[in-house]
Amino acid sequence: MTASAPITQDVLTLPRNLPEEGRRNLVGLTRPELRAALVAAGTPEAQAKMRENQIWQWIYQKGVRDFDAMTNLAKTYRALLAAHFVIAVPEIVARQVSEDGTRKYLVRIAGGHEVETVYIPEEDRGTLCISSQVGCTLTCSFCHTGTQKLVRNLTAAEIVGQVMLARDDLGEWPEPGRAPKDETRLLSNIVLMGMGEPLYNFESVRDAMKIVMDGEGISLSRRRITLSTSGVVPEIARTAEEIGCMLAVSFHATTDEIRDRLVPINRKWNIAELLDALRAYPKLSNSERITFEYVMLDGVNDSDADARRLVKLIQGIPAKINLIPFNEWPGAPYRRSSEARIRAFADVIYKAGYASPIRTPRGEDIMAACGQLKSATERARNPRRAS
Repeated sequence: MTASAPITQDVLTLPRNLPEEGRRNLVGLTRPELRAALVAAGTPEAQAKMRENQIWQWIYQKGVRDFDAMTNLAKTYRALLAAHFVIAVPEIVARQVSEDGTRKYLVRIAGGHEVETVYIPEEDRGTLCISSQVGCTLTCSFCHTGTQKLVRNLTAAEIVGQVMLARDDLGEWPEPGRAPKDETRLLSNIVLMGMGEPLYNFESVRDAMKIVMDGEGISLSRRRITLSTSGVVPEIARTAEEIGCMLAVSFHATTDEIRDRLVPINRKWNIAELLDALRAYPKLSNSERITFEYVMLDGVNDSDADARRLVKLIQGIPAKINLIPFNEWPGAPYRRSSEARIRAFADVIYKAGYASPIRTPRGEDIMAACGQLKSATERARNPRRAS
């Protein structure tokens, strides 16, 4: 069959279904990529836009994985799709539920690698923390994930697939014949704060988030998506221009000496360079503040002097500061700051005019809290490093 061959509801000569590994996964394709793939498989150019819209809605709005269920497509066309394509998401290998309702998924991707995805339910929202890499290259000294070496970047399909499998588990897809659920749904927010540095996998992260934000699919507002970076300065402006989501920065120190130790990427782009990039961030406004993440480490970065330096450093940047009590893990080289010390630090920031919420640790009993993610497979392979 050629790309110009007509598709009718009558007799259509179809190729035999290729083995599943030989068929292309439609999940993770951008709209232009999806349309091009359909045309290459035999969809007439004149129908390609319509077919793209129909299939997009089936996959991302309704959560359908079986072409036979796409009832507004002719049976012959469904057979053509099944011969060339699959609709596949990563596999949940294990699922743990914390006492506070947090869910941690161990997710298997191509090549047998595994990453972790965490769902955090709250009264006014449900946030999914997704991974962008297998392992991490940054080796931040307070982060358990950073003790696992980088294996590879995730594809756009593997990133958006984490959102889809979480919606599966939460029962978030609309029931057949009913309209899509609105923004009161369980999974309402996404944070790219899982395993990996998102800006070291920019293109895949961008494409996955554009799929998530598409109004005819999963349809999350860009303001419900937060990308957290440790400070990959050259990609910060690009994040605003090509993704447009909210930005969070893993800051964690007020001097280059301490930040070099906590966040080694600081040796490449120091605090001054990072703050210059943030001040120039195209989306920066009072309504779209940058979030500064600051992990509280006893005797390391938690003094009143640190708080005053932090306020001075970020002066002029619309911002809020998330104070994160250190989530301890076996063998961690740091201790959590005391509650009194954290509150004193927060008070300095608050009096300077910045919001300074103290993050409530979630999922600590299942090692799902911020900085604790590390796949079970990696722990089994390297028990000494994981202990």
